[in-house]
Amino acid sequence: MDFKFGRINLNAVAQGVGGLVFGNENSGSSEDRKRRPTRVLGVVSLVTALGSVLMRTCWVYISELVSELGKRSIWLRFVQWVSCRYSPRKCSGLPSCLRKKKKTSRGWVFYVERLLDRISNGVLADDRRAAITELQSLVAESRQAQLAFGAMGLPVVLSVLKEERDDVEMVRGGLETLVSAMTPIDTSHVKNEVQPASMNSDLLSREPDNISLILSLLSEDDFYIRYYTLQLLTALLTNSPNRLQEAILSVPRGITRLMDMLMDREVIRNEALLLLTYLTREAEEIQKIVVFEGAFEKIFSIIKEEGGSEGGVVVQDSLELLNNLIRNTASNQILLRETIGFEPIVSILKLHRGSAYNFTQQKTVNLLSALETVELLLVGGPDGEPGRDSNRLSNQTLLAQKKILEHLLMLGVESQWASLSVRCLKPNYERFERHYFDRITKIAIFFLDGRVDFLLALRCIGNLVFKNSQNIDALANKMVGEEPHTEPALNSILRIILRTTTLQDFIAADHVFKCFCEGNQSGQVMLASTMTPQPHTVPRGSLEDIGNMPFGSILLHGVLFDENDGDLETSCRAASVLFHIVKDNIQSKERILQIDVDVSVPSFGSREPLLHRIVKYLALTTSTKNKDNDHGTGISPADSFTTPVILRLLITWLAGFPDAVHCFLDSAAHLTYLLELVCSPYTSTFIRGLASMVLGECVIYNKRSGESNKDAFSVVDAISQKIGLTSYFLNFDELQKSLAVISATTVQQRKPLTRSCAASTADMADTEHDETEQKFEHPILLAIFDVEFVDLLKKLEVDIREGIVRVFSHPKSMVAVVPAELEQRGGEPDGDYIRRLKLFVEKQCIEMQDLLGRNATLAEDLAKTGGGVDPSQKPISGRERVQSETFQRDLQEAARRVETIRSEKAKIESEALMYKNLVEKLESDLKSLSDAYTSLEQANFQLDSEVRALRKGGQPYPDVEAIKAQAKEEAEKESEAELNDLLVCLGQEQSKVEKLSARLAELGEDVDSLLEGIGDDAALPEEEDE
Repeated sequence: MDFKFGRINLNAVAQGVGGLVFGNENSGSSEDRKRRPTRVLGVVSLVTALGSVLMRTCWVYISELVSELGKRSIWLRFVQWVSCRYSPRKCSGLPSCLRKKKKTSRGWVFYVERLLDRISNGVLADDRRAAITELQSLVAESRQAQLAFGAMGLPVVLSVLKEERDDVEMVRGGLETLVSAMTPIDTSHVKNEVQPASMNSDLLSREPDNISLILSLLSEDDFYIRYYTLQLLTALLTNSPNRLQEAILSVPRGITRLMDMLMDREVIRNEALLLLTYLTREAEEIQKIVVFEGAFEKIFSIIKEEGGSEGGVVVQDSLELLNNLIRNTASNQILLRETIGFEPIVSILKLHRGSAYNFTQQKTVNLLSALETVELLLVGGPDGEPGRDSNRLSNQTLLAQKKILEHLLMLGVESQWASLSVRCLKPNYERFERHYFDRITKIAIFFLDGRVDFLLALRCIGNLVFKNSQNIDALANKMVGEEPHTEPALNSILRIILRTTTLQDFIAADHVFKCFCEGNQSGQVMLASTMTPQPHTVPRGSLEDIGNMPFGSILLHGVLFDENDGDLETSCRAASVLFHIVKDNIQSKERILQIDVDVSVPSFGSREPLLHRIVKYLALTTSTKNKDNDHGTGISPADSFTTPVILRLLITWLAGFPDAVHCFLDSAAHLTYLLELVCSPYTSTFIRGLASMVLGECVIYNKRSGESNKDAFSVVDAISQKIGLTSYFLNFDELQKSLAVISATTVQQRKPLTRSCAASTADMADTEHDETEQKFEHPILLAIFDVEFVDLLKKLEVDIREGIVRVFSHPKSMVAVVPAELEQRGGEPDGDYIRRLKLFVEKQCIEMQDLLGRNATLAEDLAKTGGGVDPSQKPISGRERVQSETFQRDLQEAARRVETIRSEKAKIESEALMYKNLVEKLESDLKSLSDAYTSLEQANFQLDSEVRALRKGGQPYPDVEAIKAQAKEEAEKESEAELNDLLVCLGQEQSKVEKLSARLAELGEDVDSLLEGIGDDAALPEEEDE
């Protein structure tokens, strides 16, 4: 940790030392009495100077402490209080008048303006530094000073940062002043009042040049300048995120400078890391640049340096930055997979079995952040993005190869019931700002009763096996625990569902079975085949003693409900697992339908189908609610969701499976119970809608005919008599309103796991919980009633309406009772009797057809309108209906004719437009040809005029032969002149040769031998030319 001394008043020190030294001589003389004031002043000055040095040293230490521990919520308020109270910049130079009495807004403006004038127009450097120190202290303590600083102070301080870069103290003071001006002051003020810090941030970030200037300060060598610059950027990002993001993107190499800070000293690295996490939450362009600058390598380097999951809050910030980069971008996930790989992520989740349960609070948060990273990779990207499924499959395969399933099972399954010593955390557990809870997906971390539930690990297990056959097989064959106490992983997850006391555990474990059974037909049949009833040798509540049972037997043991124990909620949770096994699988439905269980009352028989037992549990849930309502007591949370969960199982089981419908109707009490459930005033609209769906399935999937009270017509007749078709169809409308809440909630994404939103998460969770209970039955239903089940209900509603119309159109029987008046009268001839019978039959047939038609019409109208009746409308007679239908057909025919005429008109218009374009093209071609013809005519006329002029002018034609002779003569003259020049040159060369020959002869050379052959070589070209 570096300690840097602040400015020391050397004059005061020298004066104090001098006073002490020279004041020791002649202490008793008169001169000594004159020196006493100087001595006293020297002592005071020395003490003041040394105190200032000591104070600045402590302030540096506090600043370092802020950077090291200020991020930790447990130390945050203490460090801020100490920093605010004992900052030397805040204690030095602040007038006592401002601390003793409250200044008006005009007084603050005057004093801030005076300090700014000293900074901009001051002559002495020390005075300007003192002024900026006082301004920083003033702005840090008063909202009025921040408001006054606004437009006046920003240009002055920015000019200091721009023009006085050599003065480190001034630049540092300017940055501290800006940080204080952008930091909100928590004081009691009017609600919705404009915050000066937000206004100052808006003014500063409005100009991109200001952000460019601030980013340029990151290249300074001074440690504190870089530190305060990062703090200023963080404050700006908090108040004006959009503008700052746009400004940073507009600055060349702006993101690159921030990324370089990750390789700086630890304090600056942590500030830069925190700033990048804020920047990359929603800005996709910044995410791409950060990834391009090698963010993945730097992130994992920091995590490794800090100790992985055992590290502090820096590891959490690093993982948060990583999650921001891969959350909504599949390309970044692919880059991470192909460059770094998933081994660093998996290594964070590695736990040694001996120390697997030694979780501290920060380690728990780090593990949750790493689990969120794994979940983002397993999702594969945002919905609707091309290539999401292939990316998800690749991530699942690579993570499975890294043995992540073992670590997830260690966190999510084997640590579910492990004790954790958090005694040091319990006293302040309510003050934790990192208490994460999400009501939508029910993924939470709980520090309750010394236990930590890693629900996110269970969710990651489900996403790991979702539509991945290899991972599904791996999970089915996986064993957990230590020898000899091992069991299949699916059995352990099922025990979590059956034994848990919290709904969040149930939802997380139920998600595993949902993903395991999704599109896994063979896996569903395998689980269903293990469901065999076991003898009653194990007590109902002793789930720990059934370790040797197969999966299906444990599930069946959980489904079966003992009235003496009253554990109906466990049966409900087991029914939810059974729902996933029978979903869209006829073989599983048939296998489970054949299961018979022992009846609770021996006098009623020896055994009964499992379906009948489940319907019995449904009746028990509603009867419990009715008793509670009669006694005026509240309904327990378990009772509020057990009925919908069991109804969900029945709807899925009966869908497309007539055998289950027949088994359901074999007991007449079942139909009667459902009718009473729909009519009950204590039943909510959501449950009435689900029960109406079950009744509708008994109509559309009922293949029986002619059996009393068991065929489709009997069910429809019972609905019409007990409920009424109007009320029955209105239940569907009310159900759709409730389902709209599920669809809207499912679209919402789970909030990221961040430090900044931790403080408000608990309050938001309570608010969401209250709103959810008002709009919906229970928050657990938002998690288990997924989009696929909602789509099934919508499809069933259409089929049920159409099925009821068909039943009304085709009555149960065509048997008619012959009246006594149709008997042959005495003495009546046979012919008259036959004619009378014929007329009677014809009349009955006409009336019957009219009744059938009216019945079908009414059923169709009722099915389309949902049973709504407007009392202001008058009933329409049959004749008027026929006329209305005739007019409607005529209107439709006329509309078709108009449409045909319009199409023909459009076709004719298109052809006319085509011909028009063709004519315009031909006209342009004709015009071009006309212009060419005109130009040719003009050229021809000009030539003709020249010919006529030549002929009429009287000028003789030139003599060609004379011209040729003249040209030949001129050529000969030119050749003769050139030949004369050549001869002159040859003469000159000959003279030179003679002189050279004479000289060679004087030297004794044989000139003839040297010149031999030279003339012959020169003659060869001439001979060849000849």
